[in-house]
Amino acid sequence: MAEHAKTPLTAEVGQKTGGSEDEVPTDNESTIEAQQYSYTEDRKIGITGSVFLILNKMIGTGIFSTPSSIFAATGSVGISLMLWVIGGLLTFFGLSVFLEFGLAIPRSGGEKNYLERVYRRPRYLATCVLASQMILLGFSSGNSLAFGRYILFASGREVPDGWEARGLAILCVTIAVVLHSTLPKWGIRLFNVLGIFKVVILLFIVFAGFAALAGHRLVPNPHNFDNAFKIETGDGYGGGGAYAYSNALLNIIYSYKGWENANYVLSELKHPRKTLSIAAPLAIGGVTILYVLANVAYFAAIPKSDLAKSEVIVAGLFFRNVFGKSAAARSLPAFVALSNLGNVLAVSFAHARLNQELAKEGLLPFSRFWASNRPFNAPAASLFIHWIVTVIVLVAPPAGPAYNFIVNLYTYPGSWINGFVTAGLIYLQWTKAENWTSPWHTFLPISVIYLLSNIFLAIVPFIPPEGSWNADGYPYYVFPVVGVAVLILGGVYWAFWTKVFPRIGGYKIVADRTFDESGTEVVRYRKVAVKKD
Repeated sequence: MAEHAKTPLTAEVGQKTGGSEDEVPTDNESTIEAQQYSYTEDRKIGITGSVFLILNKMIGTGIFSTPSSIFAATGSVGISLMLWVIGGLLTFFGLSVFLEFGLAIPRSGGEKNYLERVYRRPRYLATCVLASQMILLGFSSGNSLAFGRYILFASGREVPDGWEARGLAILCVTIAVVLHSTLPKWGIRLFNVLGIFKVVILLFIVFAGFAALAGHRLVPNPHNFDNAFKIETGDGYGGGGAYAYSNALLNIIYSYKGWENANYVLSELKHPRKTLSIAAPLAIGGVTILYVLANVAYFAAIPKSDLAKSEVIVAGLFFRNVFGKSAAARSLPAFVALSNLGNVLAVSFAHARLNQELAKEGLLPFSRFWASNRPFNAPAASLFIHWIVTVIVLVAPPAGPAYNFIVNLYTYPGSWINGFVTAGLIYLQWTKAENWTSPWHTFLPISVIYLLSNIFLAIVPFIPPEGSWNADGYPYYVFPVVGVAVLILGGVYWAFWTKVFPRIGGYKIVADRTFDESGTEVVRYRKVAVKKD
């Protein structure tokens, strides 16, 4: 279990210093070599880079694939578009909560810092629960596989997630991790460039959609906007209901996921408070507009039955229906693949920083190794954690329901985490907690609506759906049960790591985090003997 030294930055987090009751006097301590963390100004990320850091994670597989499942669940064009607007609005509400926390605690780690500020006892229990979700489920397998499938689609081959696509997926995540580990500046530059690609692709889809609405397409008019709010049933779509709508909204929120990406790396932003407060609203506002207009474009050119069954190649079908099988149409899916690569670059960059923050607290086995920035002043070891989990998910489960289940599982526990973060902010504001100040204030109705939306997303998946209980290839309740079990696993890990193992071994590793006069962070790990019963 880690302890904090009282410094200007850690004081903002509100952590108390001092050892726990089961530590013996410091005469039995041994100090391991300290590690330092500092970044030059030219290495830090400005407003433009922060916009693309957020945008690259938000625009990944989702907008090029999720519209298929949203329409299949609702059976209504109008309701599908409304859900995308609602998803964008809820994203802004979540951003408001995270802005208040992020501007008050301008340190890397995101939800880790916010949960620790509110849920102080038992110490680090909330952190370990978050770690279970982020390490076990925060992989890049979905976008990596979409990269492989779109590359194959661009070559004229429509294949499922077989070994060719998975091999390309492993290549994708490997490129991202190696680049961030060895050439960190170039990794940042590349996801900036790919962020531009994403915006260009979506703008191209939007304008091509306007052309399709005007009749410039190679397929008959699908008439998808005739009586748009009528709920229809057809081949693979329709039905609606609370369960279908909640799953649709959950998938849409997953597509918007990434708006919190800059909060994970605040220590590496230039003027973090100013940069975050400008970059995050810009990125989210732009993405919301592009998402809604891209959905309009898809409905303008793809018949309902085709859209419902298109899965991850929605954009591929759109290009084919508008441009045919020309070289231009084949090249556009290749650009979508580059968009997936940009997502993997952004996710691996940010999640590695969260993994590193967990290691700096001494919460992982061999924490000093995982927290290291050697040899290129980049968290190569923490990036490797992200790589190995991603590769395991790519190669272990068979294609089909099992793989889709694992890839989609990340979002559900996130609803619980966001709910606890939001409830924590309401508590801080309501009790007027000591030392809680932030340049940004989230009004109570916004916090309450966002909290209720996350409660809705956490509870509704437990409600039996209409029709088959095994429509996705497994009983409906398995998804939320496994999601909650992942969070509970974090609590079990906390108990073993902070209570059981120290009793067995007779000592624990304590991390002291301080900042010197130049702002360089220094982490010292101490072996501290503990009392045995």
